[in-house]
Amino acid sequence: MDSVISTFKEHIKQAAASKQTLRIQGGNTKHFYGEHNPSHVVLDTREHAGVVSYEPSELVVTVRAGTPLAQLEQLLETQGQCLAYEPPHFGASATVGGMVAAGLAGPSRANVGGVRDHVLGAKLINGLGEELTFGGQVMKNVAGYDVSRVLAGSMGTLGLITEVSLKVLPVAPAEATLVCKLFQHDALNQLHRWGAQALPLNASAWVHDSTAHPAQDLLFVRLRGAVAAVESACPRMIADVQALGGSASRMENAQAANDWQAGREQTLAFFHAPSPDVCLWRLSLPQTAPVLSLPYVTYIEWHGGLRWLWAPASAATQLRQAAHQAGGHATVFRRSQTGAADTQVFSEIPAVQQRIQRELQKQFDPYGVFNTGRLGI
Repeated sequence: MDSVISTFKEHIKQAAASKQTLRIQGGNTKHFYGEHNPSHVVLDTREHAGVVSYEPSELVVTVRAGTPLAQLEQLLETQGQCLAYEPPHFGASATVGGMVAAGLAGPSRANVGGVRDHVLGAKLINGLGEELTFGGQVMKNVAGYDVSRVLAGSMGTLGLITEVSLKVLPVAPAEATLVCKLFQHDALNQLHRWGAQALPLNASAWVHDSTAHPAQDLLFVRLRGAVAAVESACPRMIADVQALGGSASRMENAQAANDWQAGREQTLAFFHAPSPDVCLWRLSLPQTAPVLSLPYVTYIEWHGGLRWLWAPASAATQLRQAAHQAGGHATVFRRSQTGAADTQVFSEIPAVQQRIQRELQKQFDPYGVFNTGRLGI
């Protein structure tokens, strides 16, 4: 693989010398996310693939950036382990490097942490064509700035990730999913109460199911942990829902697993655009945020911390003000089918934060080789 790294370095040096901008790309399954400029030259990472080392007893795996994400998950499964944050693939060709660069996590994010919380170390080629190493392969190995975790969600704007070490976790011995009929207000309040208790709460999703007859407001709650903890929590939580005047039951694990997977990969009916002129908005809020007074159907994850909705680009001001007032921000996750550049993807960040971000990019990439504007800065 040294020859591949050498090729990457040379390509980046040439780009710096010719003032060319490179767009790092693996499986290209998350091409829709972030700001775009199609004029950039693609630097494909998929040739740099493979598992460098895996120590199941140490709960650490080190892989090259071009490694297919599905391949890594299959390897972990053979040892009864997993990426606990459930990163979405959005396509069969998703890579480990793309997973880290996008920084996206699935249903269990609120309880186990996100991608950055599981990155132990990384290797990176900067805008000068230099290979840098950050972090390592154990949790307590960082002196100074924890740069390896900064790479999570950097969208390829700091450099080319070539290798990453990740913390993995054992698959939980027991799992159960409850489906509860609760209005949004009651569902959020009950999630907050459960969150303050010693329960093996792992993931939640609330949705207004318009496909049912009649339509229903449903809260799905997933429990993971020791067998005794899961089995004792289920009847207790069902009783809590019944005390609110709602109803609750336990789902079959196979059906529940399919539903959670569909939520993670955004193949649920909710994620099908209701019309070609609307965008999929992602509102990141404190879990304690109340029901938002917005005229759009909402899908809620992370115990209230992540809210999805379909709305036109013209609703940007309304949505961003509502998110800001609740202590969060709103992002255009998927643009409409009719608008190539509906509105800016990310909410504007404060001037001080912008300056820090620009200075960070300048330190890694002084010639702007990776300055694709993907983060809107």
